[in-house]
Amino acid sequence: MLALVRARLLQLLLVLFFMSILIFGLMKLAPGDPVFALLKADEVKTTMADEQALRESLGLDKPMLVQYGQWLARVARLDFGDSLMRQRPVLELYVEKLPATVELALGGMAFMLALAVPAGLLAARFPGRLPDHAGRAFSLLGASIPVFWIGLLLIYLFAYRLQWLPFMGRGEDWRQLILPSVTLGFGLSAVHASLLRSGMLASLSQPYIRAARARGIRESTIYGKYALRGAIAPVLTVFGMTLGSLLAGSVVVETLFSWPGIGLMAVEAIFQRDYPLVQGFLFLSGALIVLVNLAVDLLYGWIDPRVRLSGKGGRR
Repeated sequence: MLALVRARLLQLLLVLFFMSILIFGLMKLAPGDPVFALLKADEVKTTMADEQALRESLGLDKPMLVQYGQWLARVARLDFGDSLMRQRPVLELYVEKLPATVELALGGMAFMLALAVPAGLLAARFPGRLPDHAGRAFSLLGASIPVFWIGLLLIYLFAYRLQWLPFMGRGEDWRQLILPSVTLGFGLSAVHASLLRSGMLASLSQPYIRAARARGIRESTIYGKYALRGAIAPVLTVFGMTLGSLLAGSVVVETLFSWPGIGLMAVEAIFQRDYPLVQGFLFLSGALIVLVNLAVDLLYGWIDPRVRLSGKGGRR
């Protein structure tokens, strides 16, 4: 297990390094100039001297490789600079907005699990029958409808027509979390229900399941203990990727419902050309996804001994 941890940590560092190159390069290729945005050159008359002075103070007059090296050195110290528009440290803004995103992510995951687990287990328990057909139809529907369209339909029905639930912002009313959570979790529940059904059917066809039945073990024990453990590994992998993405911020859902998380902050920063904030958001969110996937990978290795053997270079 220690060999697996060392291998995954090395992979983590390499991923973060190449991710930093990609993020920095994309920001340099992005349209617009942060100097003009700060000086509001399209609204206020400015001089070349003003532009040059601001460019030097931001370090934008140096070669790109030098800028990248300085930025990477600051990132290694968890210093992502200050937001150009908000005049506050990027890390401080990210940490301030993260609880709202975590709350939304947990709400979406709770709804996803409450819907996906029963749907997947019932579909696998009665293959080729009504629960299975209904589960596959639900999986197809959930995977086909875009997230923003689900959100708009929920807003129209429950907030506008029925006026049962609020849908804008985040406050003390817990009902404000319902529509964003359902929007976030609906499509994900369809994917996980389909994965769980496929995994359960594959597990139920294994020789050890037939051996357990031959020994007279109760069907409920076989289904809930042996088959489920064999089916949970691939679902856990996708679950980790999903959890990391949700924690990194669901930009569409937060923008649609004006949810004050890191996703909405990133959208505002993009329109304001606040490049330090956008860079910090991308790097921190990417690092969060990688860390969550690392934790799930290690948990996968604990569940499946074959992963630990492959991590040590052993036989697969």
